[in-house]
Amino acid sequence: MLNSELLIIGGGAAGMAAALAASRSGRRTLLVERAPYLGGVLPQCLHHGFGLRYFQQDLTGAEYARRFAGQLAAAPVQLLLNTTALAVSRERIALLSNEQGLQQVAFRRLILASGCREIPLGALPIAGTRPAGVFTAGQAQQMLNLYGDDIGDRIIVLGSGDIGLIMARQFHLLGKQVLAIVEQRPQLSGLPEHQRQCCEQCRIPCLTSATVCEIHGRRRIEAVTLRHLDSGAEERIACSTLVLAAGLRPERELVAPLLDGGAYPAWLQLAGNCEHVHKIVDTVTLQGEQAARALL
Repeated sequence: MLNSELLIIGGGAAGMAAALAASRSGRRTLLVERAPYLGGVLPQCLHHGFGLRYFQQDLTGAEYARRFAGQLAAAPVQLLLNTTALAVSRERIALLSNEQGLQQVAFRRLILASGCREIPLGALPIAGTRPAGVFTAGQAQQMLNLYGDDIGDRIIVLGSGDIGLIMARQFHLLGKQVLAIVEQRPQLSGLPEHQRQCCEQCRIPCLTSATVCEIHGRRRIEAVTLRHLDSGAEERIACSTLVLAAGLRPERELVAPLLDGGAYPAWLQLAGNCEHVHKIVDTVTLQGEQAARALL
């Protein structure tokens, strides 16, 4: 069995910041990450806007992650990549799974920095078939930026949060036709700068008070039906790809069994997007540092 004074689950911005803060205090720290690399979603974010508050520099997500990963490489922090945390008990033992099989880790304190996950198609009230060509915005970003996959050329984006607007702009810059950004609210929900880049600079059509109510296609998506919520009118639009930017949910199911009366044990801290969804990565980083200081 492994032993660690502080166990950190999740190697994104919050987890890396917490590990560095803990290492500076001389505490024995173990950082567990299920991906083969550190950074969480940051390495797939090739757009700028990261680090303006923390580093006073305009970095891409990949550059931001690289800075912290470089610091961790030189810090006295034990890293376990390609490792998934399966369970955490009240006896302060975590069950991990990796290429070596199952491992147990005994710890004194725990920081959960598992981030958040996207709302998938199955959670949305959209009728019709389930063909290929439907992706969440994060999936599309990963496929394009990390693996160079092609997701199609005639794209509809459902949801106008920051990730939806960012990906719509990237599709446009790649020469793809973004048929529309569809938002059920009366106004777009992303940051003003992202709205400006999409609507004014790229001239991508933005449909508010509307939603996708049905998907058409057998093997590959062929069209969607849009419903205009103010009038109830529906229209069918041919497309090859539907990208869902329907929102994010904190991923904290791992520690749900530890809740007692709505509170977690004193030895557990949530940090980053699993605590609440942040607008910018700089505040995620700061919360990771604060979580480590609070526990230690």
